[in-house]
Amino acid sequence: MMKIQTLNKIAKIGLDGFDNKYQISDTCDTPDGILVRSASLHDMELPDSLLAVARAGAGVNNIPLDKCAEKGVVVFNTPGANANAVKEMAITALLLASRDVIGGIEWARTLTGDDVAKQVEKGKSQFVGPEILGKKLGIIGLGAIGVLVANAAQHLGMKVYGYDPYISLQSAWNLNHHVIKATDINEIYANCDYICLHAPLTAETKHSINKDTIAIMKDGVRILNLSRADLVNDEDIAEALESGKVSKYVTDFPNANTLQMKNAIPIPHLGASTPESEDNCAVMAVKELREYLEYGNINNSVNYPAVSTPFNSELRICICHRNIPNMLSTLSAIVSGVGVNIENLINKSKGDFAYTMIDCDKDVADRITAALSAVEGVIRVRCIH
Repeated sequence: MMKIQTLNKIAKIGLDGFDNKYQISDTCDTPDGILVRSASLHDMELPDSLLAVARAGAGVNNIPLDKCAEKGVVVFNTPGANANAVKEMAITALLLASRDVIGGIEWARTLTGDDVAKQVEKGKSQFVGPEILGKKLGIIGLGAIGVLVANAAQHLGMKVYGYDPYISLQSAWNLNHHVIKATDINEIYANCDYICLHAPLTAETKHSINKDTIAIMKDGVRILNLSRADLVNDEDIAEALESGKVSKYVTDFPNANTLQMKNAIPIPHLGASTPESEDNCAVMAVKELREYLEYGNINNSVNYPAVSTPFNSELRICICHRNIPNMLSTLSAIVSGVGVNIENLINKSKGDFAYTMIDCDKDVADRITAALSAVEGVIRVRCIH
């Protein structure tokens, strides 16, 4: 029986995807797999039994990816499962950045007396804001969420620019053909009335919104950050808000700094907080775990390559290893050296790590596992019958 440890509350519809071959618990010393949402694994001692971690969500900043890869632990996320929820929040943020709805509501709650209607008509002008129709929206990051936001904004009558040097073929196919494809991110900065961030947080993108990039932007630009807090330099955005260079800053990742900023709208990380999103992420994460634990197939991993093929043989050998020369010939020689027919072999790499699956017509696990594990650069060997 395989053991699954849950580090957060996971939607029941997802957990129902496990059959009686699995034991689910929030406390387990020797889990085969871990399901997690926001809990941090950075200080967790990863048990030797652990084969995979599935994050029910897109971001994986709470998981030590390199540490997991070094131990042959495949980490999955669920891209697109919460995309519609975040898209709807992005449209909400777009409107909140335009019309001072929040300020108006707070002011209205202070009104007293029998002439509230008259007070409303007299005071409402202080909360006037522009319409989004015809305005230019720049979207940085055209993944599953960015594409949905771009398409929705296009249908709302905005002129939409999109920038993503790493756009996938699937995203390119899904993107509305009216969206203007910017080849230089400065085209977004210089032309757009609204800028919406949907890029991942990397060493290259950290603090990419800063005093230098803000200087390129139009006066009164409105910036929406529904991706990661550290994409924006807090000190620089505060200064831009104070001066009026940036009219509004909407962030779904508030901190002690943004809570004090003039014209900042801090949303308490509600982007994916819908029951539908939590269900979708849980279902997808469970499917990814089962596919890997039962068949060795990898889909949507963030630290190992995508490798997936039907399993119809007597034995499947799954090998996590370093991406180094001559590895494939060494592994296949060991397997074929015991007189079995290799019916299928597939190998892919991702950065410093690689994954190989070998399907054989005979069960020779007990004869080759030790030899494969002894190869320099091999991290983990697992045989599935």
